[in-house]
Amino acid sequence: MKRLRTHVIGLDQGSELLFSDFEDGGQMWTGDGPREARRAVTFSTPFRGVPVVQVGMGMWDTDGKTNQRADLSAEDVTAQGFDIVFRTWGDSRVARVRADWLAIGELRDEDDWEVD
Repeated sequence: MKRLRTHVIGLDQGSELLFSDFEDGGQMWTGDGPREARRAVTFSTPFRGVPVVQVGMGMWDTDGKTNQRADLSAEDVTAQGFDIVFRTWGDSRVARVRADWLAIGELRDEDDWEVD
């Protein structure tokens, strides 16, 4: 459990189109084996520390004739942002993916003191 030590709690959210590979014959649509798509996200305002980030599949367009394999995660989370990472493998053919995300954490307060 992450304990927030202040009443200044921030929420940031967004939606990112990770790829649309069926339009241009990209690797998620035409390739096979392990594949990865990564998108950097910058928060609208930096958090005081590392927030909790949840990502979910907002839209997933796949070929119904192959196995549907997906791994979606948030990686490299910092106070400024994170990476959304989508992975697939085998013969899966993924046309496009949109990921929705939510970050919750402490924000800086105007009454905070910075002491060096």
